[in-house]
Amino acid sequence: MIHDYIHDYIVVGSGPSGAQAAQTLVEDGARVAMLDVGVKDDTYRGMVPDADFTSIREQDADQHRYLLGTAFEGISWGGVKVGAQLTPPRQFMVHGTDRWIPLESGNFRPMESLAYGGLGNGWGLGCFVFSGPELEKAGLDPAQMRTAYEVISRRIGIAAGRDDAAPYSIGGLDCFQEALKMDTNCHALYEAYCVKRGALNQRGFFMGQPPMAILTQDRGERKKVAYKDMDFYSDQDMSAYRPWMTVDDLKKNAAFSYYGNCLVVRFEEQEGHVAVFVHRTDTNGKEVLRCRKLLLASGVLGTARIVLRSFKEGRARLPLICNHYCYVPCLHLRMLGKPVERFRTSMAQLVLFHDEDRTHADVAVASLFSYRSLLLFRLIKEAPLNFSDGRKFMQYLQSSFLIAGIHHPDAESADKFVELREDFSTITHDKLKAHYALSEEEAKRTRERERNFISALRALKCFAIKRVYPGFGSSIHYGGTLPYSRQDKPYTLAPSGRLHGTRNVYVADGSGFRFLPAKGPTFSLMANAHLTAQNALSS
Repeated sequence: MIHDYIHDYIVVGSGPSGAQAAQTLVEDGARVAMLDVGVKDDTYRGMVPDADFTSIREQDADQHRYLLGTAFEGISWGGVKVGAQLTPPRQFMVHGTDRWIPLESGNFRPMESLAYGGLGNGWGLGCFVFSGPELEKAGLDPAQMRTAYEVISRRIGIAAGRDDAAPYSIGGLDCFQEALKMDTNCHALYEAYCVKRGALNQRGFFMGQPPMAILTQDRGERKKVAYKDMDFYSDQDMSAYRPWMTVDDLKKNAAFSYYGNCLVVRFEEQEGHVAVFVHRTDTNGKEVLRCRKLLLASGVLGTARIVLRSFKEGRARLPLICNHYCYVPCLHLRMLGKPVERFRTSMAQLVLFHDEDRTHADVAVASLFSYRSLLLFRLIKEAPLNFSDGRKFMQYLQSSFLIAGIHHPDAESADKFVELREDFSTITHDKLKAHYALSEEEAKRTRERERNFISALRALKCFAIKRVYPGFGSSIHYGGTLPYSRQDKPYTLAPSGRLHGTRNVYVADGSGFRFLPAKGPTFSLMANAHLTAQNALSS
């Protein structure tokens, strides 16, 4: 039982936004409680050896246990679906979501998490700075966000460089370590880009290295990247930033309390405090915690559930935005027959921006990965061959594989929304329902842009095999359910992050973003969470 005590602040969620909001509050001297379900990996922690991918494949007789899973859960059968890319050691991220936070939709398949560290456990680590026009469209203050980006960069550590992509990726960011080393495959592609830079720039394409939340220099207990190519399986060296690292550090501070097994259901503003109603996931009991100010950071969809339950008119339909996405397996002809490089990172090593009108306001992006440690069976499934022939074919082509993940910007429209409906078969007696569809114009623009990306890659002798559409929601980039508004309207946020209709409830995740740039939003989510926490402190 949690004691009936009024905390200064309660932060809901331990993901990227919640962790950074809590750190800002604690650094200011506030007493902070974090409420979280906090699912952890009890199966694979400690199982993955401290070795590089090649050594594991050559020497470890038990490798199948964590590469494929003790119950072979790492092998996804059927069509491509959201979460199919999660390796067995990362699948704890989504444990319990069907039971505790069910979502129903015929055309939107998001990924949510109740894990300790949230979706940040599987974050691709891209730290992109939104441009001035992108921030204004999202409803964020460009000057304040620029300052906040520097704060977050100092906290988590970022590897980046100055190249053609820098105006789109890091903007004027000053605090970062040296860039990651590119493997042979991506380095050859980048050299080809440099030769054809003029023609590609003329078409609005700019290539460079993405800023990544990975250390290239040691920092306290965290070690610089060792290029083991095991990034999808282990965080042993802590070179890649994960939000649980921040929460672990906060637990050492007497002003911070962490409460796990707490599913926040709703809140209620009462005289002098906010009551937060919790369903315990360990005992199925119900509890109430109290705070002077509440910061919701449980993810766009999780926060939508809490807010809708907390107002009497909770049947409202909320807008939804999401980066629509496809991935394109490619063959890089310059790498045919070349040996597979032993030491490299599994994460994106190049990024290709498309800014046709050069305004930084409507930018699409392709993240480029060399492919190995996710194993060939995932590609063989997509090949138009039987498994036996496909395996042999893919083995010979392995060193030349490159995956382009193409993300598109998104804005609100009438055909994208969520709503909460009664459902007495669930623990909370309701279920979030989602609908997401592109207009004809949006779909046309999306396909046109994908063709342009494929054409640009072809000019670099990197040929698309096919386009794969995992479905709407697969980008795991969501926003817009409680958009920022200077007018005091229901289900909107004030620019400070305060939920309109409340005095002391703030939203510190991406729910307020009115526009979602194609660049990965996590860096901006953390910067915005920092600003929201500052606003809560000063109000």
